Amino acid sequence: MGAATKPVTDATFEAEVLQSAQPVLVDFWAEWCGPCKMVGPVLEELAGEMQGQVVIAKMDVDNNPMTPSKYGIRSIPTLMMFKGGNLVATKVGALPKTALQAWIKEHA
Repeated sequence: MGAATKPVTDATFEAEVLQSAQPVLVDFWAEWCGPCKMVGPVLEELAGEMQGQVVIAKMDVDNNPMTPSKYGIRSIPTLMMFKGGNLVATKVGALPKTALQAWIKEHA
């Protein structure tokens, strides 16, 4: 994880994501996941470029099993966009930067 993305845990999810004033994109990932490693640097870039518009958070599903279970996450990477405490969009799998950026802009 880099400096631009924000780590969240089961314990901080409500405060950091659901109560956030800004839209929050949560990347549910794991260290052993190949596609997660591909999308990670792209999200890091976008977090820097889109600062002030959207918060990009990362949750390690191995260390935080409660939240992914609550949202029915079965495969990773799963990207979920939250706005005003509500889940507004979900994408499963790695995407190229342009597609990811367009998806974020559409839902943020």
